[in-house]
Amino acid sequence: MLRYLLRKIWYGFFVLLGVVCVVFLLFNVLPGDPARMMLGQRADAASIEAINKELGRNKSLTEQFLMYANDLSPISYHDTKDKSSLLFFSTDKYASSAQLLTLSNNKIIILKYPYLRRSYQTKRKVADIIFEALPETFALALAAIMFASVIGIALGIVSAIYKDTWIDTSTLVIAVLGMSGPSFFIGIIVAWVFGFILSDYTGLNMTGSLYSIDPFEGEQLDLKNIILPAITLGIRPLAVIIQLTRNSLLDVLSQDFIRTATAKGLANSTVIIKHALRNSLTPVITAISGWFASLLAGSVFIEYVFGWKGIGAEVVGALEKYDFPVVMGTVLVISILFVLINIIVDIIYGLFDPRVRLQ
Repeated sequence: MLRYLLRKIWYGFFVLLGVVCVVFLLFNVLPGDPARMMLGQRADAASIEAINKELGRNKSLTEQFLMYANDLSPISYHDTKDKSSLLFFSTDKYASSAQLLTLSNNKIIILKYPYLRRSYQTKRKVADIIFEALPETFALALAAIMFASVIGIALGIVSAIYKDTWIDTSTLVIAVLGMSGPSFFIGIIVAWVFGFILSDYTGLNMTGSLYSIDPFEGEQLDLKNIILPAITLGIRPLAVIIQLTRNSLLDVLSQDFIRTATAKGLANSTVIIKHALRNSLTPVITAISGWFASLLAGSVFIEYVFGWKGIGAEVVGALEKYDFPVVMGTVLVISILFVLINIIVDIIYGLFDPRVRLQ
């Protein structure tokens, strides 16, 4: 099992390395001059040149990539004296760091958190921007996947038990409709119907975020605002989980060890829950983990429709202003979450399937 996990971590490292390369190349070949964006269209050539020098955009593409990789790497090389160097060690950039090695009187190697650079527009650290918005996106994605998992697995079990009946047909219709509807369109309909037309009955709002501002009591947690966007965001994974649970459970129920358990006189509920369901959840867990990671990255439209203040709003605003460091940092953080979630899923596999522990 340990060797299996180490191999997954090794593969994850190369995935992240590939993401870093692709993200860097993509956002460095796009049209647009960040210096002009920062200074305005009336900026003079000298000011633009100074900003490009400060950002390192006057260097070759190879040098820019090496500096970018040095910023991202937990172990990095720096100059302690030359303040004009882009490799200059600044306590403002690397507040939490530890010196590992001294190469010369002004060259050091340090251990630090990855530095995602600063926003072109606000000058704030990209890490601060992302980690302020990430909890709200994480809460929304978690609520959506919990809704999809609980309802989806329950409906999948019912559909498998009552195979080829009207219950099974109705469940499959729900699954097909959930997969067919575009999320942004469903979001508009859900917000309009339950947050506007039926708001007097539901008590829900068309827009809102995890925290609301009360003029007298200040910022307050407002959990009711998560209901509509979570349901909207969870409809597509709900449809997938229903079908996977149904098909996987039917496949396991047809196997010999289930017939043996039934022949021993075990109750149907015991056979299904203790034996069949446990052995049929592997593909379902895969789907849940993949969808959870996708919801973290793909909730942009839903956040926009419901006015949710998460990563989606930050990404849209950054793209409109050509604020590349924010977009690049967001993509990298989401990629890391993908890899971590996959590793966690591998551990869960080991708990559900003993054969994985033998690898």
